Amino acid sequence: MEDADIVLEVDGKDIPMNGFVKKILFGMVKGSIEALHGIGSDWKTVNINLKR
Repeated sequence: MEDADIVLEVDGKDIPMNGFVKKILFGMVKGSIEALHGIGSDWKTVNINLKR
């Protein structure tokens, strides 16, 4: 995995993740972002905020 800082927070609480979970989450987001038209592999930061 590339050197990445990944933070998961749910309702204001930091959720600890092991290396495997970080690798899976990073791969899913990276693949989704880079598949979008006009976004290359040189992006620096992605912020995702989900509310329901």
